Amino acid sequence: MNPKYSPIFEKVTLPNGIILKNKIVLAPMTHSSSNEDGTVSDAELAYYARRSGGAGMVVTAVTYVTENGKGFVGQFSSTDDSFIPSLTKLANSIKEQGAKAVLQIFHGGRLCPPDAVGGDVVAPSAVASERPGSPMPRELAESEIESIIQDFGEATRRAIAAGFDGVEIHGANGYLIQQFVSPHSNRREDRFGGDAHQRLTFPLEVIDSVQAAVREHAKTPFMVGYRFSPEEPETPGLTMEETFILLDAIKEKNLDYIHVSLNDFWSKPRRGADDSKSRMEWILERVGGKAPVIGVGQIHTPDEALAALETGVPLLALGRELIIEPDWVEKIESGNEEHIAVNLTKLDQERLVIPDPLWNMIMNVPGWFPVVDSE
Repeated sequence: MNPKYSPIFEKVTLPNGIILKNKIVLAPMTHSSSNEDGTVSDAELAYYARRSGGAGMVVTAVTYVTENGKGFVGQFSSTDDSFIPSLTKLANSIKEQGAKAVLQIFHGGRLCPPDAVGGDVVAPSAVASERPGSPMPRELAESEIESIIQDFGEATRRAIAAGFDGVEIHGANGYLIQQFVSPHSNRREDRFGGDAHQRLTFPLEVIDSVQAAVREHAKTPFMVGYRFSPEEPETPGLTMEETFILLDAIKEKNLDYIHVSLNDFWSKPRRGADDSKSRMEWILERVGGKAPVIGVGQIHTPDEALAALETGVPLLALGRELIIEPDWVEKIESGNEEHIAVNLTKLDQERLVIPDPLWNMIMNVPGWFPVVDSE
């Protein structure tokens, strides 16, 4: 291995004592490839097994914790104990390759397709998303919110029973947890709404529910991470200033890591902080070492990873790049980094073990992946 890449391979010890063998994380990536009954498909198991040999940690695609939280077709469920065998297969497919396995858990809220939830699209308030074609959601009753908080704890218990090494609370990408944080989607006047501090009641109680399940059921160290999006394009929408309020609260919750959701690691703030620094640099400064931060976004080459690590970020998540190049870590480790692929061709599906629904998305969403003609 070229010694200049050794920082990528430094071990990382999380607050709970779990040791990651390197600084690379497989980012959670939607693949819409689960069975119709909500179980994990064989194609998904093969996809994860192919990508879990190099990274220190693998975060799965998101699973929904409540029946009316299903965010898209082809998503796997963790809504009751009947799904534990399915989740166990998923955890094993990752851990057998040498990575730590983390189950991402969520509720889709107002972004759930009506067909996926029997028409019962719910949200903090009856405010539709600005995304084209979004349905008008029903406002959740306070008792329903409290029930969903417990559902996150129950999904954590199932993750522990299935043998996962941790869970990641998905508070990003406009889903239900972020909907409670956002002034666009949360117009409530009860204890779950209000100013930027009061709108944190739901995510903080979800963290409490998850951590309580860990204390009660985990016999060995078990990770709890939290993922967030730093800004929203909507008006009113989340600004960096409001994100700092969120970070100030969650960094005191003894999380094992905080995971940023960004399309570009080096992107600059839009609102609520000046652009003298990237969002990642602002976030690292605000967290102040209280929890390890995972950075992400347009990291493809080893040199790009090194540049990102020089900001002081402890961990780096790769999503699209580990789909394009499942052997990314191994090729650097063996001194073959010049052979790392950064593009796809239309002939690569079988070789890269990519399930049909994900492959169809890759091929049909222009610009999402760099697809080139085969030589």
